[in-house]
Amino acid sequence: MCNLYSNTMPAAAMRQLFSIDAAQDALGNAEPLLAIFPKGMAPIVGMSDDGTRWLQNAHWGFVMPQVSKKTGKPIQPKAVNNARDDKLRTSSFWKKSFEERRCLIPATSFCEAKGRNPATYVWFGATGDEPRPPFALAGIWRAYKGNYGGGDLREMITSSMVTTTPNALTKKTHPDRMPAILAPEDYAQWLTGSPDEAFDLIQPFPAERMVIHQQGEGLKSDHGGFDGNGS
Repeated sequence: MCNLYSNTMPAAAMRQLFSIDAAQDALGNAEPLLAIFPKGMAPIVGMSDDGTRWLQNAHWGFVMPQVSKKTGKPIQPKAVNNARDDKLRTSSFWKKSFEERRCLIPATSFCEAKGRNPATYVWFGATGDEPRPPFALAGIWRAYKGNYGGGDLREMITSSMVTTTPNALTKKTHPDRMPAILAPEDYAQWLTGSPDEAFDLIQPFPAERMVIHQQGEGLKSDHGGFDGNGS
């Protein structure tokens, strides 16, 4: 499970990395996102029916409406932000999005917490020449229009991050799941391939192609350094 990641890439860098025409970039002046939590807005890359790629912000988490057990009135919905690979093709909650609406989730690191009171936050990333080399996580998306708690009507794109079994590096922190990282040469297959072709790409990313950027207590944002509690 992943409930925290970062994306510090400028919009221009995302357009170049994911081969997106400037006319299909709906981000505007994208600010660096050092800590993206469920229900937050963050960029995703999707595919239009005509085969062009687009870049826009999405609500992290498929919306699951909820009502108060006491009043029966709508309350703040649940954001289901992780989609397990072993449920993608069997659960009605995920299946259609996996078959028809896959996306790339741009990232520069992701975080897993180990232990409690206090937890140790471990920020993982990809190897490369830059301080925080960019990469893409496998995702799915769908549109949402409806009540968003408190009587608010929302219309937005929502996304969820695909998770798989951990590799040797991430398993030390989270023994059950890790986000599915895609290699650049697999971006097109994830976006346009058949469900079987896309599912073949969901594998633990090689541990030797990953690094730990930082780890410690209180590190709930990836700011390229330590906040005094890191180690």
